[in-house]
Amino acid sequence: MKWWQHRIIYQIYPRSFCDSNNDGIGDIKGIISKLDYIKSLGVGAIWLSPVYKSPNSDNGYDISDYRDINPEYGSLEDMKELIKEATLRDIKIIMDLVINHTSDEHEWFIKGIDSTSPYHDYYIWRPGRVKGHKELPPNNWQSHFTGDAWSKHPENGKYYLHLFTKKQPDLNYNNPRVIEEVKALMKFWLDLGIAGFRCDVINMIFKTSLANGKPRIYLIGKEHYLSQEGSHLILKQFHDEVWAPYNAYTVGETVGLDAKKAQAYTSGELTTVFQFDHTSVDQWLLPIFTIKYRPTKMVRILKKWQLALPWNTLFFENHDIPRSVSRFGDEGKFYFESATMLATIILTLRGTPFIYQGQEIGQINSHFKALEEMDDVSSINVYRILRSFHLGHRIAWKMVLGFCRDHARTPMPWSNAINGGFSNVKPWLKVNEAYQRINVKDSIDNQKSIWHYYKKLIALRNDLDLLQIGSITFKAAPKDVLHFIRLHNGRSIEIIINLGRKTRRIKPVNFSKLLTSNYDDLSGGKIELMKPYQAVIFEG
Repeated sequence: MKWWQHRIIYQIYPRSFCDSNNDGIGDIKGIISKLDYIKSLGVGAIWLSPVYKSPNSDNGYDISDYRDINPEYGSLEDMKELIKEATLRDIKIIMDLVINHTSDEHEWFIKGIDSTSPYHDYYIWRPGRVKGHKELPPNNWQSHFTGDAWSKHPENGKYYLHLFTKKQPDLNYNNPRVIEEVKALMKFWLDLGIAGFRCDVINMIFKTSLANGKPRIYLIGKEHYLSQEGSHLILKQFHDEVWAPYNAYTVGETVGLDAKKAQAYTSGELTTVFQFDHTSVDQWLLPIFTIKYRPTKMVRILKKWQLALPWNTLFFENHDIPRSVSRFGDEGKFYFESATMLATIILTLRGTPFIYQGQEIGQINSHFKALEEMDDVSSINVYRILRSFHLGHRIAWKMVLGFCRDHARTPMPWSNAINGGFSNVKPWLKVNEAYQRINVKDSIDNQKSIWHYYKKLIALRNDLDLLQIGSITFKAAPKDVLHFIRLHNGRSIEIIINLGRKTRRIKPVNFSKLLTSNYDDLSGGKIELMKPYQAVIFEG
């Protein structure tokens, strides 16, 4: 069994996790101080969002030096200490690998502005095109953060490609030197003792063509860079020459992936992939268009991916996604039941579970009241564009709140003290106003909290091989209910999960041993009704 098949991975967003020096920003020493907390939860690995040196135009996803640490977070020595202390606790570290683009303050880009420099071809530069008397960008591609995907540089008069902000120029993977540079920086971190990488937007690194894109509402040009054959060739090279020799685990963030493409990426390339079908069930066309969440659709998607891939990644949250209880559960009457129901899904299906910081205490979305309270560049850009189209504030604000990444990025509430115990000074982003009732200390002190349910379920998964590598078979159930059996070496357990807020009648099931339930009144050795958001694990 591979380590990533039996361990649970906990994602940390360093800027918002724990501030050790009271400057309002989370840091590496803060993470070190909480390693015992992470270990107590039963987690075996940490995925660390970017801590590299960065001007922070996109909170660290714009890297200016891949071999150094952002001074706001600490030093390279602090990072080495984190790896050492985590290893002492048998916790593996996975780092974010952001290699589709760099910062425009990276040495490569600064040197590459000169067209005669060998670094010029590290990026994708093109002259503008003239239409009538007007100069236009080289093609009609759109940035993922709205607007043109090209910016003209004032020093050389050329345009450079950036699929994200203009501070994030895309690397040119048609240049073999770029590929060698990336291999070297990966080896640098693996030699320091990390266990692998989460690969950011990894299925868009190769641009097959720079032709105009087909007309569409969003992401014009994507057919020329999403999941191109060139990406597979590069990832195969990374796998064979770096990841496999180091026995590194990799998980790729992929955009617009179906099951067939996912299979291709996990066949001698990446270990696993993140797909986002299930986290898009309440969206229509674009993230800004939210629609009513339907549990039946979630059930269909979860079952589809479980059957399509031999190994999945199991998650509902990350640094880019609003809180799952607010989207797929209930912040009110069934708050505990819905939060623990979601926990049961990711900890009992087949695959590697990922828990995002705060998810284990049932964190909910924030109630931002003004644009000034936000930091997320995509939310700010979208709001301004919507207003420029004369959309009223109320509607534009509601649309932005539906997908705002800052819901996930508010500081971790460690206690009900000022600033949620995150820092003694004003944090870089406001603390979720629910911190006085949703925080780590109170959750640990309350034996019937969401945190203790996570801890119990994690312990169960850690103890049972069949919850890790056992086969999965789905049984007939109402459309908003998941009913499946995990089987390994002749032993089986059964899991029934009601994803909706209505009681559902199921075919009567007898059980001999109840392993866990998020309702207290389950008795009699028989289940016929599944209450709102009920989750049950038992032996038959």
